[in-house]
Amino acid sequence: MNAPAQSENLAHFSEASPRRLMHTRRIESQGFRREDGLWDIEARIVDSKPFAYEEPYRGHREAESDVHNIAIRLTLDDDFVVHDIEVLMPAVPYPSCAGAIPNFKLLIGAKVGAGWRKAVQAVVGSTKGCTHARELLFPMATVAFQTLFGWEDEAESQQEKERRAQREAMRGQQAGRPHFLDGCHSWASDGEVVATLYPQFFTPKKL
Repeated sequence: MNAPAQSENLAHFSEASPRRLMHTRRIESQGFRREDGLWDIEARIVDSKPFAYEEPYRGHREAESDVHNIAIRLTLDDDFVVHDIEVLMPAVPYPSCAGAIPNFKLLIGAKVGAGWRKAVQAVVGSTKGCTHARELLFPMATVAFQTLFGWEDEAESQQEKERRAQREAMRGQQAGRPHFLDGCHSWASDGEVVATLYPQFFTPKKL
């Protein structure tokens, strides 16, 4: 995965009470357009602690060493159907963790979208999967939508622009009322954003 760009709009919490850092979890996800017309959505989760400690299987762990380092690549088509999935576990606390990796291949053919969470739970839920790898798959769905339906890339070729237009047109035909309306404060059906961008679905507040 590529190095992330630093945000220019970092917000800051109010001053905290005296405290000590105990654990850090970093999650990063990126979406890529492939030259063969498919899409790669990648994500990685890394856990670490700022102090040395002992584990039952790996023994002594130095400060800042990885507790977990797990990565996933989903390969999707324009319809969000999974063509391939790769799971990497370069750092896990138990030797048996990697035994769950083959089960993730059973997600090939599933569709990212409505029912995705249910499909993931059915295939790699409970003892069939890995808690942390499974956790990555849920936000990866959002990243997939942001990747395929994000803002137009000025560097897109004419063929890519045509494909994007076809995806958007198909999405409009199939979706009807956008699924994300009323899913958060900004997308409230009686709000300004919907009134501006989707006036046909705007519902004024009742007085």
